[in-house]
Amino acid sequence: MSVHVLIEIKILDKAMYEQYIKQVPSIVKQYGGRYLIRGGMITTIAGDWHPERLILLEFDNAGQVHNWLTSSEYAEVAPLRINSTITNAVMIESDVLP
Repeated sequence: MSVHVLIEIKILDKAMYEQYIKQVPSIVKQYGGRYLIRGGMITTIAGDWHPERLILLEFDNAGQVHNWLTSSEYAEVAPLRINSTITNAVMIESDVLP
């Protein structure tokens, strides 16, 4: 069973956020994560949700997500995201459909 992390980002400071996105992919990879979606054109197909930027990560298990988010490596770069964006994120644990 894979675990996914869906992140919605509204960018407030583009230069600072760009510093973050240069550094975080290697940390995600170090903790077993894989990017499935990182930005791209978004078209709302139902409801009133209009995200500016979406990121979808996949990990093998919730422990990897926890280890990534609590790592010293991520703690060093997280302030760049915190101070440059409004972020919403969820972790999704579900069975894979046949």
